[in-house]
Amino acid sequence: MSNRIAAIARTTAAHAKPVALPVLFSVLMWASAAAGAVPIPGTPVPITLQTFVVMLAGLMLTPAQAAASVCLYLGAGAAGLPVFTGGMATASLVSPSGGFLIGFLPGVVVTALLKGAAKGRLTALRYFAACLAGCVVVVYAFGITMQSVMTGVPFTAVALASAGFIVGDLVKAAVAALAAAGISRL
Repeated sequence: MSNRIAAIARTTAAHAKPVALPVLFSVLMWASAAAGAVPIPGTPVPITLQTFVVMLAGLMLTPAQAAASVCLYLGAGAAGLPVFTGGMATASLVSPSGGFLIGFLPGVVVTALLKGAAKGRLTALRYFAACLAGCVVVVYAFGITMQSVMTGVPFTAVALASAGFIVGDLVKAAVAALAAAGISRL
């Protein structure tokens, strides 16, 4: 009887994990937005820990799970739940910072696709490069473009104003890469 119960528990866990992880990461995205924001002069987009959580999702989940976590998060905000920075909801998606939020989806997928298998000493470096490509380059491309279109400010001016975020995102990418590489060894 105990073998049957153990088999049921393993089966249940195997079915729950693919759903539970995206839900967990979408909740972490909300928590990172709720934790607070640091404004950057010259841009309406604040610094938050959301990109860090998106990086971790891309590094620790499959591409489908990572996409599901961001879709859950964006869907919650689109449905009117106050999950975005400052307790905002739907309006954030069509604000100057909306492109960054929308860019989380392709960014997390690119990161998850580029991370590769967790093996060898260069895992953290590969994870760092995946974060830069997906969660910095892709997210910034969406964010800067949408902010430029919405505000009427030239793309290059928005890009220069957004440069203040790059140092923080490099630090977030390094920490996420090291954390994910360390966890992958467990």
